[in-house]
Amino acid sequence: MPIDRHPMAPQGQPGGPPTRRVWQSAARVACRRAIVALAAGVFAATTVTAQQAQPRLQVTEIKAGIHLVRAEIADGPDTRARGLMFREHLGPNEGMLFVFQSKSPQCFWMRNTPLPLSIAFIDDDGRIVNVEDMQPRSDDSHCSARPVRYALEMAQGWFAKRGLGAGAQLSHPKLFTASTR
Repeated sequence: MPIDRHPMAPQGQPGGPPTRRVWQSAARVACRRAIVALAAGVFAATTVTAQQAQPRLQVTEIKAGIHLVRAEIADGPDTRARGLMFREHLGPNEGMLFVFQSKSPQCFWMRNTPLPLSIAFIDDDGRIVNVEDMQPRSDDSHCSARPVRYALEMAQGWFAKRGLGAGAQLSHPKLFTASTR
């Protein structure tokens, strides 16, 4: 709101320059408005981008006994970090394969993931090391029993329903060393 005052009028009098108190009050209001506008803009931008599921990634096929898995490949730091966050649906034999550069202990959590999942930690030769069930939107860690290079996330219970647990062999023509022997 513009203030029509004559610059030479006495301070604090109608038409005179505003008092220090008026300036401080106006500055506080302007500052609050700027903070609220900035926060609203940041919140809106974060909400839009953070709640969008990762676009579909390149898909590969993995054999699990008589079953064929269509797994998206998360092999870079960004795709592994994002994983299946915000994903609302997985098909019956769809999942995500996490590929790491070298063998190391791997741990996963489910923050921002609305789907209940099971994760199989997989050795270089395609053998399942261990399988863990993970609850949606949880910060609980689920870790490999020993160092691995691969982890496969599927709908919760997928491995158990097919009798695939520790020691089960998965095969892929290029990823797992046992499948190329």
